[in-house]
Amino acid sequence: MGRNKYPEQTVEKIIITAARLFSEKGYEQTSIQDILDALKLSKGGLYHHFKSKEEILEAVIQKRAQYVFDSFHELIRNTKAENAKEKLKKILLQLVDDSETHMFDKVLSSQVNPYFVVGSMQASMQQDAPTLCELIKEGIRDGSLQTTQPALCSEVFLILLNYWANPVLFGRNCAETKERLNYLQFVMRQLGLDILDDNIIASLAEAYG
Repeated sequence: MGRNKYPEQTVEKIIITAARLFSEKGYEQTSIQDILDALKLSKGGLYHHFKSKEEILEAVIQKRAQYVFDSFHELIRNTKAENAKEKLKKILLQLVDDSETHMFDKVLSSQVNPYFVVGSMQASMQQDAPTLCELIKEGIRDGSLQTTQPALCSEVFLILLNYWANPVLFGRNCAETKERLNYLQFVMRQLGLDILDDNIIASLAEAYG
C-alpha cells in the first residue's frame, strides 16, 4: 500500500484487518508484522496512525461499540412487529446472528485484559443501554413490558448478557453457558423484561460456542 491521500480510509483498513487477524489468530499471537503484511503497509504508514498494538485493539473496541450502536438504531428504524417486546426480540436475534458483530466480539472476548473488558463495558453502558432503555419504555407504553425501572433493567441485562454469561471471561463450557443464559431469561422475566426467548438463547449459545 503506497502513500494514502485518505488517512481515514487507511485507519479503517487497519482496524478491520487487525480485527480479522485478532479473531483468527488471537490478539497475543498476532504481531504488528502480521498486520503490515496483510495490508502491504510500511511500518511508518501504520505507526503514523497507531503507536502500538494495544492502541489498535482500543480502536477495535471503539469500532465495535459504534458498529453495534449504528446497527441497533438501523434495526429500530426498519424492524416491524406487533409491539415493542416482539420488536426487541427480533432485533436481539438479528444482532446475535450478525457475522461482523461475531468477529468483533470474538476479538474482545479473547482479550481478557481488565483494561479492555472495562473499556468495552463502559461503551456498552454509555451507548447501548440508553438505546435499549428507550425501546423498553416503548414497551411499557404499549403494555408489552411491565418493568418499573427501564434504565436499570437495560444496564443489568447488558452486563449479565455480555459479561456474566460470557464463557471466555470465566472459562465455562457450553452447558454452563446455556445454564446461565436460561437463568438470565428467568431473572429478566421476574423484572418484567421477558425478551430473551429460547431462539435467542440457542443462537447465543452457538455464537459463544
